[in-house]
Amino acid sequence: MRKFPLVMLALLSQPAFAETVVATRTIRALEVIEPNAIRLDPARLEGAHSALEEVVGMEARIAIYPGRAIMKTAIGVPALIDRNQVVELIFERAGLRIVTEGRSLDRGGAGDRIRVMNLSSRATLFGKITETGTIIVN
Repeated sequence: MRKFPLVMLALLSQPAFAETVVATRTIRALEVIEPNAIRLDPARLEGAHSALEEVVGMEARIAIYPGRAIMKTAIGVPALIDRNQVVELIFERAGLRIVTEGRSLDRGGAGDRIRVMNLSSRATLFGKITETGTIIVN
């Protein structure tokens, strides 16, 4: 008789209804995901997104085919900086501010850490992309 409450507790601890976000059409790599490209499927898949709001506006890192679940590793923040793009580099420390031009050696979105090359010195640096598309280097 003791096993019955434990079984019920285990069953009730799982969500009664879970959904997974799936693609309605082929979403190419580097494409920004629009609301008409996705829908909710009544199945639950571990590691997949479960809300449309989490996916709309994000960028596909790989091709996602119709009917396939959109996994958390398959999408990311849309890129602001492309590889080989000329960008503004900013260095700030103790009241000193240096602004110069650089070339992006990687592709990335706001908050990503990428490699850049200072065009004046040809030195390779790492920097963080801001929401405006400039790169803060340390």
